[in-house]
Amino acid sequence: MFKVTFLHHSCFVVELDKSVLIFDYVKKGEFSGYVFTGNLPELPEDKEIYVFASHSHKDHFDLEILRWAKPNIRYILSKDILLGKNYLARNGIEGSIKEKITFVSPSEKYKAGEAEITTLRSTDAGVAYLVFIEGKYIYHAGDLNLWKWEGAGDLINGKETRAYQHEIKKLIPYNIDAAFVPLDPRLEQHACLGIDYFLKNVNAKYVFPMHMWQDYSVLKSYLSRISNPMFSGRIAEITGETRCLTYDKSDGLHRRGGKGESGTRRIRGGGGVCGQQGNLTHQGIFLRIQKHHQQPHGAYGGDYCS
Repeated sequence: MFKVTFLHHSCFVVELDKSVLIFDYVKKGEFSGYVFTGNLPELPEDKEIYVFASHSHKDHFDLEILRWAKPNIRYILSKDILLGKNYLARNGIEGSIKEKITFVSPSEKYKAGEAEITTLRSTDAGVAYLVFIEGKYIYHAGDLNLWKWEGAGDLINGKETRAYQHEIKKLIPYNIDAAFVPLDPRLEQHACLGIDYFLKNVNAKYVFPMHMWQDYSVLKSYLSRISNPMFSGRIAEITGETRCLTYDKSDGLHRRGGKGESGTRRIRGGGGVCGQQGNLTHQGIFLRIQKHHQQPHGAYGGDYCS
């Protein structure tokens, strides 16, 4: 089994034969002008659960994950997530939860259960994760991205570019099965630089854009500019709401539609159906509170990746 479920923003659930990996979960509710309503799939009791948080930002870490604690759940959290005894007590969480947590630093290697974990240094906060488990490599970037901002100046943007490229080059030796990579529309015409560099330099079978703040036009714009099918065929077309994708060894990765969609489609690059593979993992939707703030060409009204 190789099933990927997109909840919202940067949260993905990867289910394998013996384990489930959950990355950067935040619970449903209002956040920064959005309402996330994706529901976490029911977690199987007979599989090892690995819960990752890349850093302490509220769109990547939620204290709620510590309330899930069961014997089959392990936590892997960046060390910038501070969980003092008094803080946990104020939030009704036993201090003993820390016995289930592996705190990680950038540029290190760890073992948690059957998972072999390599961390990269984020260009923002915390870490990115490369996880080897059940014979597969799974990469989640967290906020490791090429954060080139209009008006920041050549000195700052040059430093950001070099730092990002330095970290991504560490992934070159690996054959990655699934990679979750930021594509942030707030960067406007620079939004695609990070994912573009990743695709050109890293051997990743499937790449899932994330951190899009519900503005999926940035992905549509990026795909329209890619002339090489070797690149476009590796990108999952996330167009909003719930996405559940299952991997068939003989025929690639397929997706089930989210709420409001019907049928089944294989992601870019071929035919095939997975209509026999069961129901959606969950019903997850997110709604923009202030929809009138959206612009035809993205959050700031300009073209992306031009």
